[in-house]
Amino acid sequence: MGLAIYPSLKGRAVFITGGASGIGAAFVQAFAEQGAAVAFVDLLDDAAATLCQALADAGCPRPWYRHCDLRDVHALQGAIAEAAAALGPVRALINNAANDDRHSVDSVTAAYWDDRIEVNLRHQFFAAQAVFPMMREAGGGAIVNLGSVSWKIAAGGFPCYATAKAAVHGLTRTLARDFGGDNVRVNTLVPGWVMTERQLELWVDAEAEALIDRSQCLAGRVLPWHIARMALFLASDDAAMCSAQEFIVDGGWC
Repeated sequence: MGLAIYPSLKGRAVFITGGASGIGAAFVQAFAEQGAAVAFVDLLDDAAATLCQALADAGCPRPWYRHCDLRDVHALQGAIAEAAAALGPVRALINNAANDDRHSVDSVTAAYWDDRIEVNLRHQFFAAQAVFPMMREAGGGAIVNLGSVSWKIAAGGFPCYATAKAAVHGLTRTLARDFGGDNVRVNTLVPGWVMTERQLELWVDAEAEALIDRSQCLAGRVLPWHIARMALFLASDDAAMCSAQEFIVDGGWC
């Protein structure tokens, strides 16, 4: 399959949160294959090391990695600064990290609510806050915030997650206005039900397969690389006049 090459991404510093597995790993691989200078953070050190080595063995620039709990804003912004010192100013930020653990309404405590907002939303703002000054100084950049179709299709079973993901596009819209005068674009990338290893192990059973077949306009399954290809476009100069928008990759579900 011949896929697009984006010359503007070659050598560009890209920072990705939650890049060791799933959709995040697809982002790391896709940007590395474009010749970008990729930095990413995660908690899964072994998976991150395996991914970095595989990409280096394939002839891609070896990604820069640091262990980081995104609930620690100081650590996150410190990792962004450290990555920029090593690779150059971050010109593309992919706010990917999230956790869609299921939870019932009656099980949610105030502490759990706050934790889910930290895991699924808060870090996106503070990562954007950290990269904006260097993007402004560099003449522009792109921020891609990961949303979800879950709240759009009124899915149940994770109210804290759905609330956080619904708020992501509000964050995108206001940052797009605040940053646009400095040529920094901000968009929301909205995946459908992506067949990651985690989803397949935990939640994709025969009933789920039937639901997908009924709900998507397109046959087949949404895979991590489908999401990554949209991220490449949004981070590249080809998307120069795209900002404050949602880009949905869900097989035509919502």
